[in-house]
Amino acid sequence: MSEVVLIRTGTANLASVAAAFHRAGCEVRISEKPSEAAEAGRLVLPGVGSFGAVAEQIDTLGLRSTLADRIREGRPTLAICLGLQILAEASEESPGATGLGVIPTTATALSEGVRKPQLGWNHVMVGDTCRILRDGAAYFANSYKIDAVPDGWSGALTDHGGSFVAAIERGAVLACQFHPELSGVWGQDLVERWLTRAGKVV
Repeated sequence: MSEVVLIRTGTANLASVAAAFHRAGCEVRISEKPSEAAEAGRLVLPGVGSFGAVAEQIDTLGLRSTLADRIREGRPTLAICLGLQILAEASEESPGATGLGVIPTTATALSEGVRKPQLGWNHVMVGDTCRILRDGAAYFANSYKIDAVPDGWSGALTDHGGSFVAAIERGAVLACQFHPELSGVWGQDLVERWLTRAGKVV
């Protein structure tokens, strides 16, 4: 049975994420240790709360360089919700806070005049070069967003007051603004496709 290391970054709902991997036949180890994050064959980086709080927790745990390095190296990593935004350099949500800087952008607020946070199901529209992502409906819970798929990545878009990134992928790295663990059969299938992709790299 394969193992997934699930990083505890603060207020993320680890139980629902862990349940998705248990359904996929994986053992789940919850960790805050840089050594375990570095050695993990498959790592999951969830995030709920504020950009600044998660960035601070990552630094407190000494995880910054470990997480940034494994993503740059293309090692199997799944980032969820705020886990996607923390890959950016910064966020309008938390001026002065520094993200991992893996993608050269700043997370921005959802457009004025739309419900914030976006809570509920929304369509995911996948680009032609994606290998893991598929078109479908996913569950979102966000007030901030990444505006465009960064160079060197494939991605999917959604729309809530304007188009923004639903997810990006590169090799065995997948980062989702939505919650695959809360997105029904479609989300479970995505988790299992990521595990299959990760298995080719581990």
